Amino acid sequence: GTPGVGKTTLGKELASRTGLSYVNVGDLAKEGQLYEGFDEEYDCPILDEDRVVDELEERMGQGGVIVDYHGCDFFPERWFHIVFVLRTENACLYDRLESRGYTGKKLQDNIQCEIFQTLYEEALLSYRKEIVHQLPSNTPEDLERNLDQIMQWIEQWMKDNN
Repeated sequence: GTPGVGKTTLGKELASRTGLSYVNVGDLAKEGQLYEGFDEEYDCPILDEDRVVDELEERMGQGGVIVDYHGCDFFPERWFHIVFVLRTENACLYDRLESRGYTGKKLQDNIQCEIFQTLYEEALLSYRKEIVHQLPSNTPEDLERNLDQIMQWIEQWMKDNN
């Protein structure tokens, strides 16, 4: 999902409730300096996707990992049994990003990314469409519903695969 839709909040809470491990790719990249440059226009480092995949490969092979990142097209398809794309209404997302200090082109481009479903489309092109699901992420009630829905999916998957 687009920055600000609630991926980290959902991922951390899901890990807490399930005992699965949680990886925030942005934090992983920062800790390991997994960058290949700096984007002056967006004022942020450029992720070295190959190094991120290398860094995660062994851990992902063991399973039981929740991965949090806005993009997904560089992750191997074999890593995931299900992909959730969080979606947030524009006015709500605008406020969240503005409160994070996003301004100008960075703010506008992220809002447009959400309007045009850019990351949902990327997920559909990167994985089998049957495993890609959109979830609304506007309110605390949405968060609870999403957690419940994902927990049910995990329980069913465990029954079917163990």
